Parts: sequence; structure tokens; C-alpha cells
Amino acid sequence: MSTPTTSSTSLSYRDAGVDIDAGDQLVENIKPFAKRTLRPEVMGGIGGFGALVEVSKKYKAPVMVSGTDGVGTKLRLAQQTNRHDTIGIDLVAMSVNDILVSGAEPIFFLDYYVCEKLNVAVATDVVKGIASGCEQAGCALIGGETAEHPGTFPVDEYDLAGFAVGLVEKAEIITGQSIAPGDVVLGLASSGPHSNGFSLIRKILDRAGVDPTAAESKPLIDQLLMPTRIYVKPVLALMRTVKVKGLAHITGGGLTENVPRVLADNLTAVMRRDAWPLPPVFNWLQEHGNVTDAEMARTFNCGIGMVLIVAPADVDPATALLREAGETVYRIGEIRERQAGKHGASVI
Repeated sequence: MSTPTTSSTSLSYRDAGVDIDAGDQLVENIKPFAKRTLRPEVMGGIGGFGALVEVSKKYKAPVMVSGTDGVGTKLRLAQQTNRHDTIGIDLVAMSVNDILVSGAEPIFFLDYYVCEKLNVAVATDVVKGIASGCEQAGCALIGGETAEHPGTFPVDEYDLAGFAVGLVEKAEIITGQSIAPGDVVLGLASSGPHSNGFSLIRKILDRAGVDPTAAESKPLIDQLLMPTRIYVKPVLALMRTVKVKGLAHITGGGLTENVPRVLADNLTAVMRRDAWPLPPVFNWLQEHGNVTDAEMARTFNCGIGMVLIVAPADVDPATALLREAGETVYRIGEIRERQAGKHGASVI
């Protein structure tokens, strides 16, 4: 390695905008939160180059199910309001709810946090939220990556990505193939917009003249930033007792675009708009954005965060079990034969 000449100034990584000490401090800060999420299958702890996880012996023919996602421009609203403690729950929810749709139990989660300059306090709050989401989902936070990208991000901003891996018995994978006309569509209540539609939400806020940082805006912002509900534990428990024929996580694309993803081409889901109450935050968004009913149904979850499809005979036991687990359940529609030229789902 060459020695710097006496005429030049010695540069460090810190001079280039990357603070290794701050990164080390973040790792130390998050270790106790990650530790609370660990499962028996996890070998080792945070800090290595890779994380080792055994496949539980309870699976006879395990199939891995993976998912990755971010939180979209909801992150911008969280940063505007300096509220970083729950956005990590959203990050976990978007991936674990997705792999749940296949019947998978989330086993572990990884996160990616990238920023212009690392603010240890902010990053710690974010990862605390990630750990909280992992606890809610019953999966282990086994590692991640924190990266400083000087000169490529606006100051004080960051972005997030998450990665979940789960397992399901091969014979128990939910494919939707058994769904038939006459089956019932159940909806589990959302906690708000979850993490979808925020580009439109932010445009509506601008049109309505809402300052997200103003004190009078706090009740509305509270509803918009409510973390995404994690459905993993109640739905996994339900599947041990009741046959769930299909699941749909209601994310970008809303009800009308997500439900058809689990249906055969000859089937359609007909959902009744009066079967569940539209939460007030969606009424506000529709009114102030002059958003049509059709656009609401294909952009937002409209109060339904997860859809389950079951046989008519299983509606009552499924509803009872889910309510006992703390979920709000609505019978929102039914499966019908799909006519030529018709869409795979509608809200009437």
C-alpha cells in the first residue's frame, strides 16, 4: 500500500461521507430488538456476513416461499412528519402478508436501509419497528444491510426494502385451484390505507392544502400512517382447523385487481360495497380527491386488507375463529362463473 505524499491531504471514508463508526453503533443498538425475534431454527446472531437458519423438523416436505417489497411513498409522509417508529412494521407486513397467501409460515426477514448520511437515532427507530413487525409475524429478524450513499440521496432521507422467506408443506400450498362458484369471500379489516396508494394520497393532501406537519393535521396523518396490519398468526391458526381455498393480500391494485390473482380464468368474485363500512379516512380521500368509486376500488384496500375464500359450510367456523383471534371479519361477496369479457372481480 502506497504512502500519501506530503503535498496531499490524507482522506478517510468519513471524509467521503461514510461513517463506519455510526454503522457499528447502529448494529449495537438494534441487537436487543433483533434478539427478541429469534426462533429456534436460527443459528448465530446479528453481525456476521450471512445468517444461518435450519429447516424445522416439523416439515415433512417443506417448500420455500419468498417475498420482497418496500413501503412506497408512504415513506415520504413518515419522513415529512419525522415519524420513523412504525414504518418498519409496514415493511415487514408487505412481505409476510404476501407469502402468507401461499399458506406459508414466515421464518425469517432481512431488511435493506439506504441513506445519504446515517442518522443513528432515526435508523434505530426504523429497525425497532421492523423488529416489532417480525414479532407480530412470528419470524426472525436475522440480518440486513445499512448503506450510506453520499451525494445520491437528499439529506435526511432514506429508503427501505424488505425480504421474507417462509415455509409451507408441499401438500398444503394454497393455490386457489379448488375455488368454485358458490364459495364465499370473507374480508379482514385493514388498519387504514396500509402501504398502498400513497402517491395519490399525497396528491390529495396537496390539493386539499393539508400541511402534514401542522398540529391540526395530526388526526388525519395518524390514520394515514397507521401501520399495515399483519394477518399471519390468525390466518395460520385458522388454516389448522378450516380449509382456506384462497387468499389475496389487498395491496396496490386494490380489491378489483388483487382478488382475481387467486382465481381461475372462468371465475369472478362479486363483492358488495354495502357489506362492510368504508373507514372515515377513505371517505375523506374520496371526497377531497373527487375519486370515483371504481378508482377507489382499484387503488386502495377500502378497509379490507386480506381476502379469504372458503366453502359456504366453513363461513361460520372461520368467522368465529378469526374474531376470537382479534380480527374484524365481513362476509363481502361470493364466487361466480365468469362471463366472457367480464373482469375477474367487481364491487357492486
